[in-house]
Amino acid sequence: MKSLPTSLRLKLPFVIAGFLSFLFSVWLYFVKDETSAGIFVGLWVPSIHSLGTLLVCQVVEPARRARKEVSV
Repeated sequence: MKSLPTSLRLKLPFVIAGFLSFLFSVWLYFVKDETSAGIFVGLWVPSIHSLGTLLVCQVVEPARRARKEVSV
């Protein structure tokens, strides 16, 4: 089995957390009939993805720049 690329390995936990947050918000909103809680948890999704973008860009971009400088 092939190993996942580093950028995907770094992004995957945030994508999974965002998806689970989405499912939890839908469950709260429709199944438990907790509309306010469902909306509140639904707002976590973009926050989780934004945090992931911030952290991944701080890790991946400097590494790419360093490799580019070495190869030039």
